[in-house]
Amino acid sequence: MTAPTRAAKRILWVDDEIDLLKPHLLFLQARGYHVDAISNGDDALELMREAPYDLVLLDEQMPGRRGMEILRIMRRADPHQKVVMVTKSEEDVTMTEAIGRRVDDYLVKPTSPRQVLSVVTRILEGSSIQQERAARDFAASYVELARNAQDAVTPDDFAAVYTELVDWQLRLGRAGEEGLLETVQSLLVDLRRSFGVWVVREYPRWARDAKDRPRLSIDLVREFLVPRLSAEPVYFVVLDCMRLDQWRAVSPLLAEFFEIEETYHYSVLPTATPYARNAIFSGQFPDEIAESHPGWWDASDDEGSLNAFEDELLIEQLRRLTGRNVPVHYEKIFSDRQGEQVRSRVNSALKQEGAVIALVFNFVDLMTHGRSESPILMEVARDEAALRDLTRSWFERSTAFDVLREAARRGHRVILTTDHGSILCQHPSTVFARKDATSNLRYKFGQDLRAKDRSTAYATRDEKDLRLPPGRLGMSYLVAVEDYFFVYPTKLREYQARYRNSFLHGGISPEEMIVPVATLTPRP
Repeated sequence: MTAPTRAAKRILWVDDEIDLLKPHLLFLQARGYHVDAISNGDDALELMREAPYDLVLLDEQMPGRRGMEILRIMRRADPHQKVVMVTKSEEDVTMTEAIGRRVDDYLVKPTSPRQVLSVVTRILEGSSIQQERAARDFAASYVELARNAQDAVTPDDFAAVYTELVDWQLRLGRAGEEGLLETVQSLLVDLRRSFGVWVVREYPRWARDAKDRPRLSIDLVREFLVPRLSAEPVYFVVLDCMRLDQWRAVSPLLAEFFEIEETYHYSVLPTATPYARNAIFSGQFPDEIAESHPGWWDASDDEGSLNAFEDELLIEQLRRLTGRNVPVHYEKIFSDRQGEQVRSRVNSALKQEGAVIALVFNFVDLMTHGRSESPILMEVARDEAALRDLTRSWFERSTAFDVLREAARRGHRVILTTDHGSILCQHPSTVFARKDATSNLRYKFGQDLRAKDRSTAYATRDEKDLRLPPGRLGMSYLVAVEDYFFVYPTKLREYQARYRNSFLHGGISPEEMIVPVATLTPRP
């Protein structure tokens, strides 16, 4: 039994000199396209009422109704009709009008059959060609990618594999390759498992400043901000709780305005704002902050109280690293309703020579937290791809984007990063704890604390393993690995129903720990 043949794509070519285009028509037909040719716009409109066309090649300069008028009528009948405008005019006004009316491409006569075929193929076959190429490239890369994931033993190894998997997620997602996306997801599950085992073994060494540790949150200001201090202002921007794939979704919007140099850092544990963001602004682990500022640190594990001194921590760190007082303007932005005031204050701060404009945008974190509490947000951001789309949609209209574009316009450099990422949690892990245990679902501190399944969490009784301030006698520390979240045996069903399939953070996973840091240099 023979396979059914694919129906030929239908093209309508409208041109008052259609007889002169016979070679072009034959060239397209020889490549499998069905081409109807007509010499005036009115007859073309009549043909389009009888049967739809996949693409219309429309001459702009015809007797009677000109191409632009025919285009207007087409657009009213079908706003999504694909159209290529063909004209003898090279005037900018003609091209601008055609683009303004959303033509899919623009050709200037004389054109060769090969030029026309190139445009037709891109418009009609582009997505299927990209899908086929993406599938072929992934198949060619799969064996090496799987081997690299299995053999990863260093921070750079794990970051390279995770970054490549994120790139494949994005590329295969754009190509609509759902089956191959499941393969990528399977590789990610395996990577999380080996990553968790590795971090549990290595992190206590990193916390004690092992020479082979990766770049951590505490290193960002020293490595990226301080070398760029000068008489010109520099921006230091933190988009709270932003995964690498979310950054990759918004970075193309910035590429129009900046040259982007991207690398990564590892968030400190727990991968939560009170620890990771304080580590960025202070350049210190939590135990060092608590020792030098005992009044700033308590056992509440509450962002509102523990992150109340980020500006002062940054000022202190810059003084410690440079030996001088560096002027700092600090803003924490929770809502884009503050946009006009934020931009006004930033513009005022820019008048100070050598100022650091430190901005924290909390929208991504608020969206991630709010998702588990809101059925509507849970539906809108139902998976990683939807979360990326939502993040990009916010960023395009955000105060953050406005501020960054203004920085580019003024010629100011930007260091942009995040404190930690998040992970879509699927599996509950039962923990036994007293009532005084902290409430976070990806990490817990408390007395007599233990996980029913030890493989689901990093457990320690030594606060120095996490560089946390000394706790009460008998204090234990649990940090979830992979995509587990902690539940109590008495609230097992309630927590499973409420938090399964939620984006959470605080634990050990590539999504939470391996996060971007980018240097943005304005384009001329």
